Amino acid sequence: MRPKKIAYVCYETEKLGAYALEEERMLLKFLQAKGLDILPVQWHDKNIAWREFDLVILKSPWDYHYQYSAFMAWLAEVNRLGVQVLNPYDIVRWNSDKHYLQEMMNEGFNVIPSVFLEPGKQHDLHSLFDHFKTDQLIVKPCISAGSKQTITVTKESIDEQHAAIDDMTREESFMVQPFLPQIYDGELSYLFFNGTFSHCILKRPKAGDFRVQLGFGGTTHLQKPDADEIKVAQVFVDRFASNCLYARVDGVMMDGKFTLMELELIEPMLYFPDAPDGLDCYYQALTALAAV
Repeated sequence: MRPKKIAYVCYETEKLGAYALEEERMLLKFLQAKGLDILPVQWHDKNIAWREFDLVILKSPWDYHYQYSAFMAWLAEVNRLGVQVLNPYDIVRWNSDKHYLQEMMNEGFNVIPSVFLEPGKQHDLHSLFDHFKTDQLIVKPCISAGSKQTITVTKESIDEQHAAIDDMTREESFMVQPFLPQIYDGELSYLFFNGTFSHCILKRPKAGDFRVQLGFGGTTHLQKPDADEIKVAQVFVDRFASNCLYARVDGVMMDGKFTLMELELIEPMLYFPDAPDGLDCYYQALTALAAV
């Protein structure tokens, strides 16, 4: 039996930062060393015959939210062709729109409170300061990644920014959340592969910023969470990330409790440069899910 042919869906190399490029190459080299027939590709490459692949791994399609309709159409076509996708097609589709946080809130999960601004509706942003009991709000698109179009709004700036926010929400959904000062202490990312915990990273923003992404000057720090901490993150994975090759549970500590900010199931950084032991965890998960 021939080995499975795997598409390793990546981003444009020349646009990757040093850390992201290192991770991309680390994982690809590791999987190739295991003897896998794996080819780095981009999802929008018109020269790719997707039916020739047995498996598509969504590693870092980091431009999907800029071409959302096209990406979802491509994903649906790959699924129609019967090619296995990891993470699974239905879960990726669900996770691509942050309305999923509402589902989590409805089920009683400890998630950062969110209000959704839908297109074509009037929005009373002033009332949200009292609703969230905060002096500062975060506004961001429901289909987004990497802090795209994420802005902060204060009571002092709301009148000046209201018109711009109305313009942004004219054609797409946004969500509003209270700004969490806990982000200055760092955002925790728990990495799971096929539902099994691998490692945890603390991401800290640079001084004067709230964004923890490396591209904005954030830093990464390997953590050693105890069993109880892992168990809290595991609950999200067990409920929402069944049969997923990878899941990243992102959140902050509030009043001693972990509060989810996002569940990343499409194209998260996996932080292998900080945690190289995670490479084998990834491979074992891939073997279990796809019998490569």
